[in-house]
Amino acid sequence: MRQSNSGFSEAGLRRMRDVLARYVESGKIPGLVALVSRGEGTHAEALGTMRHDGGPPMRRDTIFRMASTSKPVGMSAAMILLDECRLRLDDLVDPWLPELADRQVLKRIDGPLDDTVPARRPITVRDVLTSTFGLGMDMTSLGTPIMNAVFEQGLTPNLPTPMPEPDEWMRRLGALPLMHQPGERWQYHIASDLLGVLVARVTGQSYETFLRERIFDPLGMKDTGFHVPADKIDRLPPLYAPDPQSGEFHVWDEAKGGRHSQPPAFQGGGGGLNSTADDYHAYFRMLLNGGMHGTERILSRAAVNLMTTNRLAPEQQAARHAMAVNNVHVSFGQGQHGGWGFGMAVRTYRGDYAPVGQFGWDGGSGTSTYADPENQITGILLTQVGTSVPDPARLFHDFWTTVYQAIDD
Repeated sequence: MRQSNSGFSEAGLRRMRDVLARYVESGKIPGLVALVSRGEGTHAEALGTMRHDGGPPMRRDTIFRMASTSKPVGMSAAMILLDECRLRLDDLVDPWLPELADRQVLKRIDGPLDDTVPARRPITVRDVLTSTFGLGMDMTSLGTPIMNAVFEQGLTPNLPTPMPEPDEWMRRLGALPLMHQPGERWQYHIASDLLGVLVARVTGQSYETFLRERIFDPLGMKDTGFHVPADKIDRLPPLYAPDPQSGEFHVWDEAKGGRHSQPPAFQGGGGGLNSTADDYHAYFRMLLNGGMHGTERILSRAAVNLMTTNRLAPEQQAARHAMAVNNVHVSFGQGQHGGWGFGMAVRTYRGDYAPVGQFGWDGGSGTSTYADPENQITGILLTQVGTSVPDPARLFHDFWTTVYQAIDD
């Protein structure tokens, strides 16, 4: 499982393996694939098994449900459209997303759905790309009428019923008021799914087709997509959501016959992708290389800089900070260290081992993907255990600690 380790010490990589192995040997994480690179050197580990009761071993080419780590990858489609002037940041979205014209906004976040005022202005492309268009998954507002409506309408993934096809999803979204004025406040997730609809309508192609032609195929991401075909399904482990009280493993999604075994009605930029460590490594290395993959330009350097630096003003940032710091029981401390670019977190202060400027995100299915321009490091950690318990998030922390302690220069 090892390749050249330039930039990392042998002792540091041994410690990384020992720390990862501890999670597998404890039984808390059945298996994992970890990949780190620095400069031209790459190091990978595949530990444990596909199932919690044994089964085939994890391999470097095991396919995982990427959950919210889909967000940084899905955003690249919008950046291509910006590069080509098919979208502009301050264009109104109304021509492509007429369902979102003439918005009403709740007077208060916990108020009834009909107690609203007109939006001060229309929604722009920038509002969608920065997750500030006015609706999102607000973990601080669970149980309010608007959050209940979001769940009841099937607007988010991971509910018992799958999300509807994009036009019906848009119709349901357009029937709800906004939670905040456009551009006012960062909110999680729904904007990332909305982005996929926007890309499809601008291009006249499905979101996945556009991503495949412009990102996946050029980068050689041959195992990335919104479902896992039958000839690869044996490489997809079940996804477990352990019981928060007992820790007992429950299968949230089987591989064969599960949610990811067939093309979904809704191709969600917020959490729908399946991928491998090497595919994601190719994507994040392209970002570290300023949009270049070998001799081919995928994105402009300016587009990469825009995506991977903080886009939030302090008042927009307050909500993101509150979600991370006041809901540590949800995030287990992940994602606390600053801002948000387009589709990903960006560190704006040093809260642990990673430096300012590190960018990427984590997924509720037990995935963590970041790149660090200062040290030219990419790290990918993939598991099959959902964050219904703290173990995967603790593993994320320990993985990143061991990545940084292994730097040797």
